[in-house]
Amino acid sequence: MSVDQKMDSSRRTLLLATSAAGGVAAVATAVPFVASLTPSERAKAAGAPVEVDVSKLAPGEMMTVEWRGKPVWVLRRTPEMLASLDATDARVSDPNSDKPMQPDYAKNKHRSIKPEYLVAVGICTHLGCSPSEKFKMGAESGMGADWQGGFLCPCHGSLFDLAGRVYSSMPAPDNLEVPPHQYLADSTILVGEDGKA
Repeated sequence: MSVDQKMDSSRRTLLLATSAAGGVAAVATAVPFVASLTPSERAKAAGAPVEVDVSKLAPGEMMTVEWRGKPVWVLRRTPEMLASLDATDARVSDPNSDKPMQPDYAKNKHRSIKPEYLVAVGICTHLGCSPSEKFKMGAESGMGADWQGGFLCPCHGSLFDLAGRVYSSMPAPDNLEVPPHQYLADSTILVGEDGKA
């Protein structure tokens, strides 16, 4: 074997060893990078569905839970609250819930699976403020004698009825969002998942 052949063989061996070491280094570098692209346990928990126990929620009361960093309201409506929705039909901009602010199973006057419970994201569709509850009806509410109860966004004055439907000619363009949800039991709601996916 000549000296040139020995050098080519040595070069080839050195080239293979260097390539193998470079490949191992590339894999060692890529693994943590790829792992960093997967969501953390904290991020997974933030987007996870939330179970809500409504067994202690009295008629006329509302509770707030957090889902994906947003406040989600669960309002247990009284028969009077449900009856008020007929009175607001002519005053809201989307009375039949035609716009896609809710899943198909909530495209009804009540905007809910069960008429008694409203599940809605408590963020105004105008600029993302959080509306306040104004459940008292009439002059006692401070909203006027014809007020049927609902929500007031204090930032720019948008009004929503007790189904989260926005009144006509308000800054908010759409009804409050109804998140995906389902009933796991009569008194347990799972917010964030509806079994349709």
